[in-house]
Amino acid sequence: MKLGKRLKKIDEGNNFFYLTLALIALLISSAMAEVVGTGIINHLLQLFIIITFIVCLFSLRFDRNWSRFLISLTICWVIVSVIKLALSIREMDFIMLALTFAFFFGTFKSTAKQVLFQGDVTINKVIGSVALFLLLGLMWAIVYLIVIEYSPNAFTGMEAISWGENFSNAAYFSFVTLTTLGYGDISPLTPLAQVIVYLEAIVGVFYMAIVVSSLVSANIEQREHHNG
Repeated sequence: MKLGKRLKKIDEGNNFFYLTLALIALLISSAMAEVVGTGIINHLLQLFIIITFIVCLFSLRFDRNWSRFLISLTICWVIVSVIKLALSIREMDFIMLALTFAFFFGTFKSTAKQVLFQGDVTINKVIGSVALFLLLGLMWAIVYLIVIEYSPNAFTGMEAISWGENFSNAAYFSFVTLTTLGYGDISPLTPLAQVIVYLEAIVGVFYMAIVVSSLVSANIEQREHHNG
């Protein structure tokens, strides 16, 4: 009940705060899920993902076109998840990952549209830029999990286990790469994996400069308009 009341209070002045909070909670909860038994990790992670989807939907409901798209993806994801649970069809893992990537991509595009191209620069939009960064890391993490599904030996440091058990490791590696830290405990081995990794590193290098410069220039124009 409290969650429902909170979600109803989401508006265009605070929506990115809730979106960012949900994404951070997903990352933290995925790491905490590894503490429990192996068989429970997948179910817990799926629950956390669904909660994240719901918060994303409420946060971005002001963009009606993307809202419908994201709702459709969420429904498909739940259906595929139930089929996977009931029938234990391994191929459903790829579909779930593809739908998760599509959802995060749709969320990223809708958020970028609202943060970079609509209205004045506000604290909410600054928080939205953080959400964009988190979404980039999550999208690449999903791509790494898809690669591992078809090439189990694509990375050192990540075993060929279920994607739910690997999610935390993939997210860790993704954000380490995105921020160009490169600890070296996980490394790409295959050419495809290497290409995906250095593309993420390139995006990470340019993201802050592009987004920050866009927000700064928009803020300057906003001040000049108000002063003029």
